[in-house]
Amino acid sequence: MITRRRFVSLVTGVLATLLFSGACRSEDQQFETNDGRLAARPGVNSAKPSPGQSYLELDPARDAILLIPKKLGDGPIPLLVLLHGAGGRAEAVLSRMGSAPDETGVAVLAVNSRYHTWDAIRHDFGPDVTFLNRALENVFETIPVDKERMAIGGFSDGATYALSLGLINGDLFNRVVAFSPGFVVEGAAHGKPRFFISHGTSDTILPIDRCSRRIVSDLRKAGYEITLREFEGGHTVPADIALEGLRWVAER
Repeated sequence: MITRRRFVSLVTGVLATLLFSGACRSEDQQFETNDGRLAARPGVNSAKPSPGQSYLELDPARDAILLIPKKLGDGPIPLLVLLHGAGGRAEAVLSRMGSAPDETGVAVLAVNSRYHTWDAIRHDFGPDVTFLNRALENVFETIPVDKERMAIGGFSDGATYALSLGLINGDLFNRVVAFSPGFVVEGAAHGKPRFFISHGTSDTILPIDRCSRRIVSDLRKAGYEITLREFEGGHTVPADIALEGLRWVAER
């Protein structure tokens, strides 16, 4: 598996500096760590939510956004937890999805990391897992979520974090969507999620040969089902790839 340690050995110079610089958090700042496990679980909910997006109001500075799609079918709604890249924001990664949530009927929970990037990218699992758990509890109380179509996904660092939490919480998320991931943070795996991974063949930020192709090879060897989409382009999420990824989440 492309773990954090192995990934660092593969990248050098500017890339390694950008990913692991002190801009994320000072080395001596302490926080409570955990194993990356999420306790929140969807229950029975008969609410009929209205389309649109709103902040959860859990944090005044780095909150989470819930998007309810215009296209709502009967019964519980498929949900994608969406994570931004390093230095990004929930608003920006949500905009990368364009009209895909409305077209596919997938609700999206876009979450902000507590710091510059996700905790375990550079240190250990900790406050981001705690906040994500709070956000999920809020969403499960707000809308009826289809537990058979629950996914976690993200772009760049967010994709790395989604892969990692998806493996650790495969008994909660049965699908993982990773747009241009870098590596996988080690943790105890639970469940058997399926994976949708996309990556640009001209990506100079996270080169495909060193990242997604190695990740896919390792996951397949471990017995996971993978859908890989390589496209001509750089470090981005093309509109057609975003749409395909969310259609994959919405599949029954």
